[in-house]
Amino acid sequence: MKAAAGKVAQLLVVMFLVSLGTFSLTSLMPGDPAVAILGDNQSPEAYAELRDKLGLNEPLVERYFTWLGHVFQGDLGTSMVPPNEDVTSLIGSAFAVSIELALLALVVALVVSIPLAMISARRPDGLLDRAASAATFGIMSVPSFVSGLVLIALLVNQLHLFPRVGWVGVTDGLGQNLYHAALPVITIALLEIPTFTRVLRGDLVRTLQEDFVLSARAKGMPAWRIMIFDAFRPSSYSLITVLGLSLAQLIGSTVIVETLFSLPGMGRLVVSSAGQGNITVIQGAVLVIAACYVLINAGVDLMYSVIDPRIRRVGA
Repeated sequence: MKAAAGKVAQLLVVMFLVSLGTFSLTSLMPGDPAVAILGDNQSPEAYAELRDKLGLNEPLVERYFTWLGHVFQGDLGTSMVPPNEDVTSLIGSAFAVSIELALLALVVALVVSIPLAMISARRPDGLLDRAASAATFGIMSVPSFVSGLVLIALLVNQLHLFPRVGWVGVTDGLGQNLYHAALPVITIALLEIPTFTRVLRGDLVRTLQEDFVLSARAKGMPAWRIMIFDAFRPSSYSLITVLGLSLAQLIGSTVIVETLFSLPGMGRLVVSSAGQGNITVIQGAVLVIAACYVLINAGVDLMYSVIDPRIRRVGA
């Protein structure tokens, strides 16, 4: 109980520091938000009136705590760029796209990388292991925009299997949603498969040399059963860590894929807002992405205790 309370306090401190840093850095961005909103052809009085309306004339500390108070109420402000939409709604729509892409991509990556790692670890340095290593190294060497363009050229332009651009939400039909998400998901998954495979393969090789595995082999247990039921679980710690970090990173860093396939996700929202000088959207988006990092890392810690009860007993 005490350990859990300490973890919660640590998360709150981290989020406070992240919010303070985010607000301070975005507030110090070059340019005048009033000019970004009104343009260059307005009178000085119009600029002064808008700055006063937005609270830009207030001290930075006072503005921060006013903003933080609104954040605790679920209000991330209003976009500074016309049509002046609600920032919470903008981020909510973009976040739904990014989190779906990230989760689907990680599921696809795991479905491919787990069996591949198991096959490679069964006979280290064997023919299949060397082939898998060469394949993952080749995939890792290809940037996401290149793999995306190749998939578009092959599956869209040549075979006409998938749409080139566009997005359909889950509420508009799950089938159409998955159909439009397929190519972006594959493109993102190709980035993760090599890392997942290499991490899990290395841990499996070490686990398969442990005494409890050798004992299971001596009892005549099938190799596939040992791999799945005995070796996989203690070999998954590093994979879970990498999985959590990848999920948090993908939520805000898929701007290349989102641009390539014209998807309204978080990465594209942040980049477009930065180009417009839309400070309120940047502040809200960065805060949400940072919160994802913190919460996902906390979730990874909890997963450790689920996988290995000894960790839970030590932390109690």
